[in-house]
Amino acid sequence: MNTSFRITSDGNEQDIQELFEMLKKYNLSNREKSENVPLGVYLEDNGQKFAGLTGETFGNWLCIHYFFVDESLRGQGIGSKMLEAAESEARKRGCKYAFVDTFSFQAPSFYIKMGYKEVFALEEYPYTGKRHYYTKCLLENNE
Repeated sequence: MNTSFRITSDGNEQDIQELFEMLKKYNLSNREKSENVPLGVYLEDNGQKFAGLTGETFGNWLCIHYFFVDESLRGQGIGSKMLEAAESEARKRGCKYAFVDTFSFQAPSFYIKMGYKEVFALEEYPYTGKRHYYTKCLLENNE
């Protein structure tokens, strides 16, 4: 085998997809079976989105990927209601826990207010900020 490393900076989608498929095949052959089920909660008016939360349920976990509330709507409880709706749906799907990450300029205090606990943070991310990682037990009374 004549091998060499190829270093890129182009974000080539084919390279990324091939690597993803290799990793997925390996992971599926070695981890317990569990289904990834997409989850979305959106606030819309006449087809225009003003807020949304996307993620997935995976085994016992709600994994939040993206969560945004338009600045004009913040402070009105919309984010809290959206997160509660996502958590409620996750419980219906059998989830016991939730996971999310956020930057220091985004919503750390919001997640703490909503009962999330920081499990770790990346310091100096990407240079001077922080990236926070939170989990929450979705069981009543944290059973």
